Amino acid sequence: MTEVDLFQAHRPALFAVAYRMLGSATDAEDVLQDAWLRFSSARPADLRSLKAYLTTIVTRLCLDRLKSARATREEYVGTWLPEPVATDDRREPERSLALTESVTLAFIVLLETLSPEERAVFLLREVFDYEYDEIGGMLEMTPANCRQLFHRARGRIAERKPRFRATVEDKRPLVERFVRAFSEGSEAELTSVLAEDVGFWSDGGGKAAAARRPIFGREQVVRLLVGIRRAAPANGVPLDSVTLDIVEVNGEPGLVLRAAGRLDGIYVMTVENDAITGIRVVRNPDKLTYIGRQLSH
Repeated sequence: MTEVDLFQAHRPALFAVAYRMLGSATDAEDVLQDAWLRFSSARPADLRSLKAYLTTIVTRLCLDRLKSARATREEYVGTWLPEPVATDDRREPERSLALTESVTLAFIVLLETLSPEERAVFLLREVFDYEYDEIGGMLEMTPANCRQLFHRARGRIAERKPRFRATVEDKRPLVERFVRAFSEGSEAELTSVLAEDVGFWSDGGGKAAAARRPIFGREQVVRLLVGIRRAAPANGVPLDSVTLDIVEVNGEPGLVLRAAGRLDGIYVMTVENDAITGIRVVRNPDKLTYIGRQLSH
């Protein structure tokens, strides 16, 4: 196999690591490009594990980016959410439970509470099943230090970790009811599908209209959703030009909202116990580019 073939064979797994590390598909693609340049220009002659070698390059590049992005993230306008990605079987065939749970927007936001090193160790061990001595080699740490970082990270995440109890298809009927209620502006039907303590997060990045702070509670979220629908015509968006398509986004049911054929936003639903417990909306146009390309294929 050529170097290109070798790298491409590992590309899905490398992207999986980089995306979960960074929360950005665009940045993950950039990291993979940098990793390819390093691999193609300085590939060691004797490699015991090509996968581990490439994962090491990608992980270290991600750590550099995470450390430099901290200040930028603190200056972000409004709520920060990860860049959404389409994750159906055709686009992301890797389907272990750990991989599915770790790609949700809620989980990636939770990873933001960890230091870059804790995040790397936690993902490599918990999600990608590397041994501590392998992780230590990747991060230039002792296995004992890696084990300590992992237990600290797992303890911080365990209580708030999302728990999957149903497949996306099992959740689809409830999301279809949400689509009808949202399209019709039905307060009663929206109330019937939302959990009492539902949360709503919206990311416009200062480039698109979005709630600046999270909103919690069924009554408040229903009022907001009805207001969004009513405001559409006044904002130059005829209701008959709006389409809502259900797709799988980050391992959960997602709505692709288009206005006059243009991708306007991605609504990602967290469903638990037959109710929608979380709605995360990404409208920042910079974060819609990657998934826009995915959906056009």
